[in-house]
Amino acid sequence: MSTQSPKKTPDAYEQLVSEVEQITAVESASGVLSWDQQVMMPAGGTPARSKQLSTLSSLSHELLVDGEVGDLLDELDDADLTDDQAAVVREVRRRYERAERVPTALVAEISETTSEALNAWESAKADDDFETFAPYLETLVELKREYAEHIDPDADPYAVLFADYEPWLPLDQAEDILTELRETLVPLIEDIRASDASLATNAFSGRFPEETQEALSRDVLSTLGYDWDHGRLDTSSHPFTSGNQFDARVTTRFDESDPLGALTATIHEFGHAWYNLGLSKDDFGTPLGTSRDLSVHESQSRLWENHVGRSKPFWEHVLPTVKDHFDGIDDLTAQEAYEAANQVYEDNFIRVEADELTYHMHIIVRFEIERELISGELDVADVPDRWNDLYEEYLGIRPETDSVGCLQDIHWSHGSFGYFPTYSLGSVMAAQLFAAAEDDVGSLDDRIRAGEFDDLTGWLRENVHQHGQRYKTNDLVVQATGEDFSASYFLQYVTEKYDELYDL
Repeated sequence: MSTQSPKKTPDAYEQLVSEVEQITAVESASGVLSWDQQVMMPAGGTPARSKQLSTLSSLSHELLVDGEVGDLLDELDDADLTDDQAAVVREVRRRYERAERVPTALVAEISETTSEALNAWESAKADDDFETFAPYLETLVELKREYAEHIDPDADPYAVLFADYEPWLPLDQAEDILTELRETLVPLIEDIRASDASLATNAFSGRFPEETQEALSRDVLSTLGYDWDHGRLDTSSHPFTSGNQFDARVTTRFDESDPLGALTATIHEFGHAWYNLGLSKDDFGTPLGTSRDLSVHESQSRLWENHVGRSKPFWEHVLPTVKDHFDGIDDLTAQEAYEAANQVYEDNFIRVEADELTYHMHIIVRFEIERELISGELDVADVPDRWNDLYEEYLGIRPETDSVGCLQDIHWSHGSFGYFPTYSLGSVMAAQLFAAAEDDVGSLDDRIRAGEFDDLTGWLRENVHQHGQRYKTNDLVVQATGEDFSASYFLQYVTEKYDELYDL
């Protein structure tokens, strides 16, 4: 919603907004079909769904580049606009200028290939058969190189792809942050592994039926404030969130031997959905009603997952509910649950099951492989070996199968090269936002311990959610926290937390 008294709105601006709302409607429909494909669609539906998604992708592209958008942007070059209106024009112009350089036929080909690749990836992962997925990955790498070449033939193609997910955050800034994480976390992880501290790592040993885990996930979502009138919980092979401020759905997955994995994944996806539901309803369909790209989105999921869901006050609040659902943990204490939720694993291969520290090594492995694939330094056929070598170098472990190695993530089947760095960037941003929230509203520990999340939600609504794409990424961080985007808060947070946990 606009925060300013608007000037007289040019007719061209109103027409532009109408065009953008139509494009958003098509993209929203595509999102629902994609959600259905990953959650409910029978496997045999892939050929038809590929054509449906390809058609919608082409239509969205054509509406953006072949309709009135370009002419309207030209009319608005020197228009007298409010700051909010200027932000809308800025965001639409950027999308338009990138999209007009990409042929519609290429957009359709990428969409159809990704839909087919999704089915191939799921089969390859289930059968531990990278060779089944490799041809699709090779095609997507080639298509994405071509895509980047159309947008900016003089730029690093990976930087062009990264900008699809982070348009206002320079790649070199992202690389600097990832370097800071690696330089601080690798020795911290080594110190932890050398520590004699004994954490309650087996606090949740045993079998926990899927139906009881799902019931717990639903109760925790309700505790956090999830609006069931505007969302739902389902299962998928890879947890994700889909939707907007009217319909924000989350998915999770269950492992009967790992109830913490499902719970943290559910809280993580809640953060994404909570952000979507906090966007301005009055501005739906425009950049002001659209989330500010992936690092900001990931900051919301990681904030709720780590700063809330892995905190000791949260476990002091939620443990009685957990005991109501699970047998065999009557004597479990909040401290033991907290330790189990924050243990640093020595042999975890799965990113979405990783602890808060080694998680970022998982991201850096993917980041380096993506850069090598897009640059042509790495052949697709060599991805499994390269993956395993990097895991051995950074984490001291070597995957025995591709299913727990290079096939574990869904992102490359979507052609989402440049996406992975946003996970670590989001974690860094989450720490800075959480610290700023506590500066403004006071310590949140007692509120979390009491199951009261309104103050935190209110701060996030006011300082992040409501703005949509009003500000560029770095500017949004400054508006919310009063400081430039920095890794310092995250590094201080994890150092203090894990020093205490592991008696370093």
